[in-house]
Amino acid sequence: MVEIVTPSARALSALLTYPTRELCAAADEIASVLEADGRLPASAHAGLAPLLNDLRTQDVYALQERYVDLFDRGRHFSLHLFEHVHGESRDRGQAMVDLASLYEKAGLLAAPNELPDYLPLFLEYLATRPVAEARGLIDETAHILSALETRLAGRGSSYAAVFTAIRALGGAALVAPDEPAAPEPDLDPEWEETQVTFGPGDAADGCSADRLRMRMRAARRDARGAAA
Repeated sequence: MVEIVTPSARALSALLTYPTRELCAAADEIASVLEADGRLPASAHAGLAPLLNDLRTQDVYALQERYVDLFDRGRHFSLHLFEHVHGESRDRGQAMVDLASLYEKAGLLAAPNELPDYLPLFLEYLATRPVAEARGLIDETAHILSALETRLAGRGSSYAAVFTAIRALGGAALVAPDEPAAPEPDLDPEWEETQVTFGPGDAADGCSADRLRMRMRAARRDARGAAA
């Protein structure tokens, strides 16, 4: 039997969506789902507690205002993955098409007003995939997730813990509370050229998880060329 990441990825997806009364009412259920997942370390659970408590106790309108101010006011905290690597270039459009096709093959359809690279939707997709595949895709987006985690932590936002938990779900080793945090990762670094292989056949010719990995890696190399 193939091991699937769900339901933790789906629970973390919910925590990154716009707060509603329904989401607030489901806080205890979300906490229970996450607590039942042996892949998440105790430190990740502890980090999520403040956000879950906010959902239980704070006014929903205050939660919504905080969410909009944080995630909808600019690119720095954007929950759209490709915005951080492709910006507004044409490459982003093609990457969106590829990702939407990947979702469709898995039976996951985005809402009419929802872009495929929206992180909560991406987590919904990961929740349907075998652990090895999901971890690989999380690893390919790790530089974005880590940067957002660091930025949010710098703002004192309880949402930083969600990104910590996503990385833990992907198998990342987490920094102990008494260790200094690493500097914010650069989303446009001088990446080393690495060979990209796709296994049997040429997965680059179609829509696949390997094609998505290729696009994430290519975005890193494109950034290197732009900086030269």
